[in-house]
Amino acid sequence: MQAGNLPIFSAENVGVRVKKGLVFCILLLLVVGCSKSPGISMWKEGEKIRVLSTTAMIDDLVAKIGGDFVDSIPLITGEIDPHSYELVKGDDEKISSAQIVIANGLNLEHGASLNYQLKKHLHSLYLAEEIRKRVPEKILVTEGEVDPHVWMDISLWAEGIEPIVHILSVIDPENAPIYEANGAILYQKMLLEHEQLKESMQSVPANRRYLVTSHDAFHYFAKAYLAEGKIWEDRCVAPEGLAPEGQLSSRDIQRVIDHLCEYEISVVFPESNVSRDALRKIVASCKTKGLVVRISSTPLYGDAMGSPGSGADHYLGMIAHNAKVLEQEWMQ
Repeated sequence: MQAGNLPIFSAENVGVRVKKGLVFCILLLLVVGCSKSPGISMWKEGEKIRVLSTTAMIDDLVAKIGGDFVDSIPLITGEIDPHSYELVKGDDEKISSAQIVIANGLNLEHGASLNYQLKKHLHSLYLAEEIRKRVPEKILVTEGEVDPHVWMDISLWAEGIEPIVHILSVIDPENAPIYEANGAILYQKMLLEHEQLKESMQSVPANRRYLVTSHDAFHYFAKAYLAEGKIWEDRCVAPEGLAPEGQLSSRDIQRVIDHLCEYEISVVFPESNVSRDALRKIVASCKTKGLVVRISSTPLYGDAMGSPGSGADHYLGMIAHNAKVLEQEWMQ
């Protein structure tokens, strides 16, 4: 599915995929029918499909595609870091009772207990890894590590719609046309939002369009919306790496300070679920060098979405919030 092209979400094409999917489903049921593990074999026609997503960003896609036929919940909620998340009491039951568990993958969920349960579940889907299969050339690698934050590019995250449509249709072929229709509507909406966001970000003068955040969660955002065809790495820097859990070194701090001084950047952006300590140290050091840098009073959402009722409590609202904050701060 290429950005800008209408996806083939027709009933005719659904039928072809569903026929293939039914063969897979029959074989799958034969396997799990003899297993004591819960999963698709426990689902009965007419019931809602229970889907557990590791992150709220995935859950938002599932809810919009599945509609009234899916009971979807996120595992990791609030201001919790998904990178190092470990299971708490009750999580085992949530995972085992779900017919489908959808994770991001690409080493986002690397907490040992969660990673074990994801691999153990009979029906896990790793959404970002499915996206990598579809468009491998768009997956970023930072210092030898694959960047898992693919949701920060709306057009790239939209590539995850069809894998969700497919797995729901395999389990529930009767409602496959509804999943296809919901997926098609969502896909086109996301592509439209992607183009509008690109236009909005490009309206900011290039000499202000530099993004310094708490950790490396915004590379896809920078490449998609800030780079204007140029080297995107210059547009996005953070003191902490892909997972905000390591020990910061003086070298990490100095690298960001040098970047701020080189491009005369006057504002840095905290993230809602990451400590601001590193940014405070950076701002204080810049002051000694004569560069006045402020920390944005409104944080961005990177690995977590906003609280209910905030407007950033759904995926596109989260991205829109980030864009609004950036534009307002850059244009001061």
